[in-house]
Amino acid sequence: MRAALRADIPLVADRLRQAAATGTPCAPVRDLLGDSDIDMAYAVQTRVAESRVLAGARIVGRKIGLTSPAVQRQFGVFHPDFGMLFSDMLYASGEPVPLARFLQPRVEAEVAFVIARTIDNPDASVADVLRATEFVLAAIEIVDSRIADWDIRITDTIADNASSGAVVLGTTPYSLTGRDLAEVGMVLEHDGEKMSTGSGADCMGSPVTAVAWLAREVARRGRPLVEGEVVLSGALGPLVTVTGPGSYRATLDGMGSVDAVFVAGEQA
Repeated sequence: MRAALRADIPLVADRLRQAAATGTPCAPVRDLLGDSDIDMAYAVQTRVAESRVLAGARIVGRKIGLTSPAVQRQFGVFHPDFGMLFSDMLYASGEPVPLARFLQPRVEAEVAFVIARTIDNPDASVADVLRATEFVLAAIEIVDSRIADWDIRITDTIADNASSGAVVLGTTPYSLTGRDLAEVGMVLEHDGEKMSTGSGADCMGSPVTAVAWLAREVARRGRPLVEGEVVLSGALGPLVTVTGPGSYRATLDGMGSVDAVFVAGEQA
């Protein structure tokens, strides 16, 4: 496939924005980006993000994608990526989430980190992450794709803000002191039926390891993790497709539970 051209960036960004605005998924964008030009895909992601900020959105954090081997196998993509979280993407546990804002939603259970101080170090370690984390929360990420039928490869998902949709945060903070996140077990249920299981070890060995990877990547790209940001560290198990209104509960050992409650309509 041909190499991506910088002139393609606005074309790809416009295709993704149009899909989001109309609610109609678009064709994969790798026809313009190729399937390996990661830097160009992040340039598209940045351009779309800038347009959201100009429209009034506020960046409040980051998300890591493709950290779980199970999720990697689902899409045939074997490299983690990251995207941005915006203020209008955050919900609290149990708060109604309108289905109409999504195109093809799926859910996954994660550990969310709240950053207490900037990590501006392209060689950041897990020790840097532990020192910089104020607390962690149980979370459910609602992933979504503007690409039709989730037909994605690495450049598709990166350009599409790492296939982000929204995030539901638990309301009880937990300290990392004495806590091994690799050993945290997870169960994700839909209206009481078990749909997905996993553990912290399924997220790049530990969610802390995943956040250290992110800290290095974003510092190298000139936009480090900063105080107050929320970081979704990646899936602890397989994705679950959202088929309609209903409740999804993720329970994490020693970290309580979090509920994503989907309702019909555009507004809760």
